[in-house]
Amino acid sequence: MLGRAVAQQAARGGHEVLGLTRAELDITDAGSVRAAVREAGAQAVVNCAAYTDVDGAESDPAVATAVNATGAGNVAQAAARAGLFVVHVSTDYVFDGAKDGPWLESDLTGPLGVYGESKLAGERAVARAAPDHAIVRTAWLYGVGGKNFVDTMLGLGARREEVSVVTDQIGCPTWTGHLAAALVQLAERPQTGVHHIAGAGSCSWNELAREAFDQAGLDCHVLPATTAEFPRPAARPANSVLGTERAGAIVLAPWQQGLAEYLATRVTA
Repeated sequence: MLGRAVAQQAARGGHEVLGLTRAELDITDAGSVRAAVREAGAQAVVNCAAYTDVDGAESDPAVATAVNATGAGNVAQAAARAGLFVVHVSTDYVFDGAKDGPWLESDLTGPLGVYGESKLAGERAVARAAPDHAIVRTAWLYGVGGKNFVDTMLGLGARREEVSVVTDQIGCPTWTGHLAAALVQLAERPQTGVHHIAGAGSCSWNELAREAFDQAGLDCHVLPATTAEFPRPAARPANSVLGTERAGAIVLAPWQQGLAEYLATRVTA
């Protein structure tokens, strides 16, 4: 989902892009990653590969860690050996959600589950392997080419008169089209360190569903619910709102605008 958007954005910017699918490159195979980076003759590497099944990670921690931690380190190490800047994508789930206010780059991490733990381990592996790196924490991604909350809600909204969605989890919905532009910008003009880049503003999942229905013209009523009413294998952070303390930080458009642009793309696709 994100890799597709990054490849498209980079191509529109005049770059020659080599986008490798999971079938074409297993990032858990260090030798294959080194060979792929070496043969590509690239100027920068953007790693969009991840194990993103938050609940599945609880029962399959070895695979989640192999991809999100070991694999991330393999990509960063290969980039460093080739003298390339690496852009690595991480997540809001490295935080425990207990803070009252937006999470900043310098805040202490504390993942609640295996997925967040594996992604945090990936951040550390990238930082160790590649001095020239950008670690981009983002949140609540949706876009073309992958399962996501917005598409799920639109599907339900077209079939049902009402849906129940939680109000006690808040975050920053982020359209892959906007995030991709930021990742390409970092690859073009490197800024080393941790970056928080997500849709501007914040909302609950309930508010996101209501906004999606309103923008899509769907007459579906969104009922309030709590996280406790929908128990899942993995705990979710209550507050996933990402802020930034970086000077000259890359700031994305408001999440409502990202949603509108995505829906316009979705209609014309």
